[in-house]
Amino acid sequence: MHVAVHGGAGSPSEAPADRQRTLADAAATASGADAPLDAVRAAVRPLERDPAFNAGVGGAVQSDGVVRTEAGVMTDDGVTGAAAGLTGVARAADVAAVVARETPHLLVAGDPAVELAAASGIETGVELLTDGTRRRYAEADPPDRGTDAHLDWVRDRFGGTDTVGAVATDGERLAAATSTAGRWFALAGRVGDVPQRGAGFFADDRGGASATGEGEAIARFGLARRAVELLDTFGPRNAADTAIAEFEAETGGRAGVLVLDHEGRVGSERNTAVMQTARGSAD
Repeated sequence: MHVAVHGGAGSPSEAPADRQRTLADAAATASGADAPLDAVRAAVRPLERDPAFNAGVGGAVQSDGVVRTEAGVMTDDGVTGAAAGLTGVARAADVAAVVARETPHLLVAGDPAVELAAASGIETGVELLTDGTRRRYAEADPPDRGTDAHLDWVRDRFGGTDTVGAVATDGERLAAATSTAGRWFALAGRVGDVPQRGAGFFADDRGGASATGEGEAIARFGLARRAVELLDTFGPRNAADTAIAEFEAETGGRAGVLVLDHEGRVGSERNTAVMQTARGSAD
């Protein structure tokens, strides 16, 4: 199994070496999975539990003080699942996999998605806020009740990037996954690019991609799908480079993308300050 994992495109972290070790361990563990979909879930799961990454525990907080997670998964044969608006759920990618495997739907959101997670044995009621994220939210002068107050507050503060994701192949099958808590200080209930097929994640018979960055721009452009389309012309490295160049030229946004083909070749590119990645392989 060949696995590539990223920890999000954004600003430099306070502990990049620790994050890199976590990514390397995640990729190495995931490379022992039996199937690509299991591998990408295994790769992102420790990141969803680590406050050093913006997915699950310690993730971005929305305008009402709540962390809402979302994720999408896809295999090269078109099987797709996504989940959004998950409260108290760290393992969003596992919920997306349940949607893909157990339902006729592409996306399930909100409280019913949390109930689906619980019914599938995925832990719910997880405390996603940390002392650090509580303090950051409190220091941002949280808005009063009322939509107008929230909208005004969000317009002044909304921002940030980061997301985690992985792509894996066993040489025949391939899967991609992306998971996040979104962007900081978004309007309560905001859903970004991550659970949108072709935006935050995509896979087909050419390869797979996981995108990270400014979600609204990524969704408008369809970054993950475009990166995979470019595999018709380029190898993964040049496909990632070209996708980010096209994305920046069209949207002016900031993002990164990780691309993997069926041969296990990897490409990654970003126009942000950093984007940490790691690879794992097991024959």
